[in-house]
Amino acid sequence: MTDEEPRGIRARARAELLRDVSRIARSHLAASGAAELSVRAIARELGLASSALYRYYPSRDALLTQLIIDTYDELGAAVEGAEADVDRSDVAGRFAAICHAVRDWARANPHEYALIYGSPVLGYAAPDDTIESALRVARVLIVLAADIDPSGPLLRSRAPLDPTLAEQLAGANDLAGVDADLDVLALGVELWAQLFGFVSFELFGTFHNAFDPADALFEHQVAMAIQAFGLDR
Repeated sequence: MTDEEPRGIRARARAELLRDVSRIARSHLAASGAAELSVRAIARELGLASSALYRYYPSRDALLTQLIIDTYDELGAAVEGAEADVDRSDVAGRFAAICHAVRDWARANPHEYALIYGSPVLGYAAPDDTIESALRVARVLIVLAADIDPSGPLLRSRAPLDPTLAEQLAGANDLAGVDADLDVLALGVELWAQLFGFVSFELFGTFHNAFDPADALFEHQVAMAIQAFGLDR
């Protein structure tokens, strides 16, 4: 057996262990919430000594951070894939695909969605390691905003943008490496917040007994956003 073979075996065993940890951690997340996650409890369920996992996750917060990164990446991949499947010239279709991908993923993974968009976990502060994954959906939307004709949106500020807001929007352009019109981008950020607000209302019960199911309302919201961007012409 070569030196490479033992290393390959160890790498596969490590990958399998981390997949098992993620699977069990998600089941605990669903059962008792993020605040109750415990590396020791997961090790016990796997039949391992706690020390076997502490080398990978030295604390509850380290495990929580990895779950957050994985969750952002899964949502980001779902949105990127759905948007990429639409013809580049169909900007309205690309926007609708983004909206539906966010909602569909969230409904299929409500506990993971709550982990990243629900109430903060008491005593936990997400490290910078989570930022890159957290920005994946935003990048897709910023790139889309750059493909929108600046003369198209129906909702456009009559007054010049506040200098602070303009600077923030320019930073968003830099983030995605594009040069979207700042008024279009401002509208996009607002509609982005509206999208996640809708999904949160739906998942966290705000629409219960009022707009339940919320399918028709969601379709209406997406159509109104497309109209606001001037993409229905």
